Amino acid sequence: MSEFNREEAIAVLNEIMELELAGVVRYTHYSLMIFGYNRIPIVDWMKQNADESLMHASRAGELVTLLGGHPSLGIGPLLETHRHDMGDILRESLEHETLARGAYYRLLALVEGKNVLLEEYARELIVSEELHSDEVNKMLRRPGETEAFQA
Repeated sequence: MSEFNREEAIAVLNEIMELELAGVVRYTHYSLMIFGYNRIPIVDWMKQNADESLMHASRAGELVTLLGGHPSLGIGPLLETHRHDMGDILRESLEHETLARGAYYRLLALVEGKNVLLEEYARELIVSEELHSDEVNKMLRRPGETEAFQA
């Protein structure tokens, strides 16, 4: 294994931690703003996403300390659009997931072939983020549509 830039890896992991913590706040907020007939299952799904984001943030922080870094106390962007239609919420969620996925891809590019632990971590979380984005994409489709949602 060749050497990787430890400080850059720590910076990306801290960015991941901040984005995932923003996800906790975002999904918790969304869960409170869901109204209508389908509220209960969607609220539960949002709460599960908040829990998953917290777990992802914690894992990133553990890796920061494993590398000898200091976990960030920051939080990623929290844009309040004041649009709480289910479609708006899901599109915002998709945008947030795209940012997080990009950070995991940056980490993978930095450590690929250089650190198996971080490489496998990045790959695992990319898969998780891809699956989540696919789920949101399917939720944004009209019933009966099979073509992927395009923003």
